[in-house]
Parts: sequence; structure tokens; C-alpha cells
Amino acid sequence: MKTQKFGNAKYVGDPINAVKIFNEKEVDELTLLDIDATASGRGPDLALLKDIAAESRMPLCYGGGVQDAEMAARIIALGYEKVSVSHAALERPALVREMADRIGRQSVVVTIDVKKEGLLSGKHKVYSRNAKQAHKVDPIDFAMKCTELGAGEIVLNSIDRDGMMQGYGLDLAHKLRGSITTPMTVVGGAGSIDDLRALTNELGPVGAGAGSLFVFKGKYRAVLISYARP
Repeated sequence: MKTQKFGNAKYVGDPINAVKIFNEKEVDELTLLDIDATASGRGPDLALLKDIAAESRMPLCYGGGVQDAEMAARIIALGYEKVSVSHAALERPALVREMADRIGRQSVVVTIDVKKEGLLSGKHKVYSRNAKQAHKVDPIDFAMKCTELGAGEIVLNSIDRDGMMQGYGLDLAHKLRGSITTPMTVVGGAGSIDDLRALTNELGPVGAGAGSLFVFKGKYRAVLISYARP
């Protein structure tokens, strides 16, 4: 499924078939997010994750419903390179250190979902549970804390831009890049290869994540899985 601002979900296809296509496209890395797992109070579907890992020929990252370091280790054992946490890290930051100790810093990803507080405000608020729960934490401060605890990568996701294909939110991303030395990836808003270039031209060597860009085509958002290198 692919969403817009964590809503208006559109069916893209069977995950195994999608992985097969991305294999052929020689995608650099694939992130699978079960965005309903935490909100529904359930854990990862390990059977599905095992099938996906068996099919994939690219590095994989998984996020959704991971509550402890032991579950993260089970996912890594299936063949995943990274495990991402969001709500669980906000509720209990010590989880980041526990995961780093258990699976290695390089495999720990913290995803920070942010939304602007107002149209004219330059401030952002952190959300979780499909953008339904707000947290009283500054996104930059939280990212810095997570890297100190052992996060090997920070993913910054703009809820306002999710699925809109109108470009990344570069203002907060620029501030974050200047505040941490840990690898980071920016997600939310990519609508063209030019958007990917604009991000890396502005911030230097960072990850450029995209969803809609690689699964939709044209103004009617017809489903067509593709992949192009900038």
C-alpha cells in the first residue's frame, strides 16, 4: 500500500511480486514498513518477512511493531540488514541502546515522522501511530539523543509531504544534517529524479528515500513499479 499523509492508502500489489520486480530493477535498498502494526498493537508478521527475505536480492530494512531488542534480532536473523523503530523509541529511548548492543549500531534505524505546526511556522512536531499521536519532543533533539544511544541511521519523514510528490522538505532536513554525523535518509515528497538531485545537492551524501515515485505513473497515479538512477 502507498499512502498520502498516512491516509488515502492505495493498493500497489502483492509484496512478494513487488520485491521480484524491484530485484529486476536492481534497487539499492528496500524498506518495508508495516504502518498499522504499532497502531493495532501487534508485532511483525515474521512468516511474511521470511518469505520476502528469501526472495529479495537487495538489502532490506523493516519497521513496524518492533518493541524489544530480541524481536529486532529475530528479524535480522531472517536476512534483514536493518530494523527501524519509531513509536517504541519515542516511548522508551533506551530501546535504541538495547538494539545497538544486540544487533549492532549499523543495523539500528530510528524513523522520525514530523509535521509542521502551522503554515507559517518553521517548527515541526514529532508524531507516531500513523500521525495520530503527537509527542512533546523536538525532532532535532530527539535525533541527536538517538544517535548518542546507538542509532546507526536516522530517517526523517515529512508527513505533510508523504505521497504528495511535490519535493522534499529541505529546511528541517538541512538542520538535521548539520546536527548529526550519523548517516541519514530523507523521505516524503519525491516526485521526480530532480527532487532526488535537489536533496543531495543541498545536503551532500544522504539517503534519498522514495515511494510514490517508484510505484505510480502519471497524474492519475496508475500503478507501475519502476526505478531510475539519478
